[in-house]
Amino acid sequence: MIEITKDTIIGDILDVAPQTAPIFLSIGMHCLGCPSSRGETVEEACMVHGVDCEKLLALVNEEANK
Repeated sequence: MIEITKDTIIGDILDVAPQTAPIFLSIGMHCLGCPSSRGETVEEACMVHGVDCEKLLALVNEEANK
């Protein structure tokens, strides 16, 4: 089981659970391949994109553990 937290780096999530990419794209992270977005934590991405971190974590964890 994968546990993704607010401190998990987006690039690490995409490496182990690439199926979560559409979730990140849906919040406006359209540059998932660029170094800055791959190096951001979930919490940082949520702040930049104005997204509720807990809701995003629930979606990402659910998808990552399917």
